[in-house]
Amino acid sequence: MTEVVVVIGPGQIGQAIARRVSAGKKLLLADIREANAQAAADVLSAAGFDVSVATVDVSSREAVAALVATAARLGDVTGLIHAAGVSPSQAAPETILKVDLYGTALVLELFGAAIGRGGAGVVIASQSGHRLPALTPDENRALATTPVEDLLALPFLQPGEIKDSLHAYQISKRGNSLRVMAQAVRWGRRGARINTISPGVIMTPLARDELTGPRGEGYRRMIESSVAKRAGTPDEVANVAALLMGADGGFISGSDFLMDGGVTATYWFGDLMAK
Repeated sequence: MTEVVVVIGPGQIGQAIARRVSAGKKLLLADIREANAQAAADVLSAAGFDVSVATVDVSSREAVAALVATAARLGDVTGLIHAAGVSPSQAAPETILKVDLYGTALVLELFGAAIGRGGAGVVIASQSGHRLPALTPDENRALATTPVEDLLALPFLQPGEIKDSLHAYQISKRGNSLRVMAQAVRWGRRGARINTISPGVIMTPLARDELTGPRGEGYRRMIESSVAKRAGTPDEVANVAALLMGADGGFISGSDFLMDGGVTATYWFGDLMAK
């Protein structure tokens, strides 16, 4: 049976990962905008990949369920790359929570019921989740295990508790890694694995929005003060994803891989701490 790899959010990172893990398989690229999915499909088709496209709004249960059904009609779903999301400079707090937190939980639930044996997935989170102060054990468990449709009703996610778009983004990305850890148990019952990658500043259109947005100075300072002293590339994220989704990563599930050039290390223990 044909193996299918689904890419939700086929931007630069999603495409880079797809190139590494999808040779000889059917690729299904899904985006909220059909034009974005088609543009990515044109590039990957020209590179020799077998590509189909679909639209999906990850904040809609019906839309994600329809995407799962489309993928299943193409073959055996053995790969999931979830790279869709919005950044603090692109959306209001409620939109970030709906797309980045609820949407990811929804994708994990519905694809977790369809992933094939031996399958694997990666969710692209963010270094921002590692800069959020510690949550309580109850809050951690709530983000990890609350039923998807009850997730946004959690008391600590209400407007009076979420300070701004950055806070919404940080707690969403912390929630992604916790959710993946909990879902790894469920995926494991199907013989499949799921992990999170938390990249730092990776040079994509989204990162350029941040670098030129209201938080641009802070982002530039992060890069300049980091261990690597540069931004990362989509191909570097794809290197990690290829490990996590391939045979060499067979002992890795429910993990979060922070790859940010040492930005978080510097934030907690270096010069950024005092700024």
